[in-house]
Amino acid sequence: MKKTNIHKLVFAAVLVALAVVGSLISFPKCAPVQHLVNIIGAVFLGPAWAVGVGFTAALLRNLLGLGSLLAFPGSMVGAFVAGMLYKYIKKLPVAYVGELFGTSVLGGLLAYPVARFLVGAPAAAITVYILPFFVSCAGGTVLAIVIVTALKKAKVFDNFLGFSKEVRA
Repeated sequence: MKKTNIHKLVFAAVLVALAVVGSLISFPKCAPVQHLVNIIGAVFLGPAWAVGVGFTAALLRNLLGLGSLLAFPGSMVGAFVAGMLYKYIKKLPVAYVGELFGTSVLGGLLAYPVARFLVGAPAAAITVYILPFFVSCAGGTVLAIVIVTALKKAKVFDNFLGFSKEVRA
């Protein structure tokens, strides 16, 4: 039990580092690495750990000046929804859809009060963040589909941290 938690903690730390460093890689209106990390965390670690990874990455990105306060709802909600759906349905496509819906719709809606009251953007509309969050999240979800599919074909899941019974297509 303790060994498994240490493995999860180390894997979570690697995902946080990947998300923080990956925030330097972005295209116009698309920063996909956090969403890739959300899906991998949701599938391998579960919803609570995935939310922790999203929160820690957002906190570090803000402390380092690499992100904004919008990183919190944008990363944590999608990770939670993807993790919960995957936990109960055990199919990778639902994790992908969960990340897309959780980040773009729910995270986009939750970004409004953050933008309005914490960032000081009083002209922000309640739905203004849904489309930009969706564009960014779609790029990360496509990356996750490619990477997770490649890892499955390489049978990396068979012995990866004892998760072989949990990762299904």
